[in-house]
Amino acid sequence: MAEKTKTQSSETWSADRLPGLDGRTVVVTGANSGIGLTATHALARAGAHVVLAVRDTERGRAAAATVPGSTEVRPLDLADLASVRAFAEAWKEPLHLLVNNAGVMMLPRQRTKDGFEMQFGTNHLGHFALTNLLLPHITGRVVTVSSGAHRWGGARIGFDDLDMAANYTPQRAYAQSKLANLLFTLELQRRLTESGSPVRALAAHPGYAATNLQSHAANPVLRALMGLGNRFFAQDDRAGALPTLYAATEDLPGASYVGPDGLGEMRGRPTLVGRSRAAGDPLTARRLWAVSEELTGTHFPLPLDEGAGV
Repeated sequence: MAEKTKTQSSETWSADRLPGLDGRTVVVTGANSGIGLTATHALARAGAHVVLAVRDTERGRAAAATVPGSTEVRPLDLADLASVRAFAEAWKEPLHLLVNNAGVMMLPRQRTKDGFEMQFGTNHLGHFALTNLLLPHITGRVVTVSSGAHRWGGARIGFDDLDMAANYTPQRAYAQSKLANLLFTLELQRRLTESGSPVRALAAHPGYAATNLQSHAANPVLRALMGLGNRFFAQDDRAGALPTLYAATEDLPGASYVGPDGLGEMRGRPTLVGRSRAAGDPLTARRLWAVSEELTGTHFPLPLDEGAGV
C-alpha cells in the first residue's frame, strides 16, 4: 500500500468519546508509563478491566494505583520469549483488546535474552509471539503501536542481517523495528480475514509525544536534543495516546493505521494516515511473518484458506 491521503480526521475526537467498555478485558503492554499508562487510564475509565503487562511489577503496581478503575498487574518481559510464553500460558479468559504498546528506542547495541537485536526483538518479535499465543482468546482487536520512524532513511527489513551485526546504528535498528510493526499488522489482518475471524488488526503511532522513551537514546547529544524537543515541541502523553485509543474503539477497517492529523503527523487529533511503500508490501509482510515464526517458534493459531487472494 503506497502513501495515501489522510481520511476520517476528527477535529474534536478525545478520550471522552470512548464507548462503554464494561465487561471487556484489555491487555496493554508497557502500561506503567507514557502513552501506555495514559491509554490504561482512559480504557479503565470507560469500564474495561485493564491488565498492565509490564517487566517491572513493582512499578506496574505503583502505576495501577493511579488508575481509576479495574486493573491487574502481570509480569511480561518482551525481550525474553520464556516470559512471553509464561504470560500467554497463564491466560485463560476471553480478551477483547490487546494493545502492543511497549517499546524501546534508539538503544546502544544490545541483545535480548534469546540473542536478538534488542529493538527488533522487543518491539517486533516479542509482540509477534505474544499476539500469536494470545490470539485464541482475543475477541475484538489487536492494536500495535508503530512510529513515523518506519520511514527513516527509506527503511527496509534487512533479511540478510536482521540483527544489523555488520552495520548497526540505533536509528536504523529502531526504524526497522517500527516498519516491522506495520508489516506484522498487514499480514496479521490478511490471516485473520482468510481464517474468517472477526478480530481486527490495526496500527497507530503517537506522533511526537513526550515520553521516557527518548531518554534512552544511545547518543548523548541526541538525548539532549530530544529532551529539548519534549519540552518545547512535543505533545503530551494524553494527546499521544489518542491514536491508540481511536484505533482500539472506532469503526475502522482492518490494517488501518492511525496517527495525528497535524503537520508531519507530529501532533494533532487522530486520523487515518499513510505509510511508506515498504510498509504496505504484502510480499515483504509474508516473508517477515515466516522469518518471525521461525525465530520465535510461534505460529498463527487459526486455520487458513490459503486459496484466498492476498
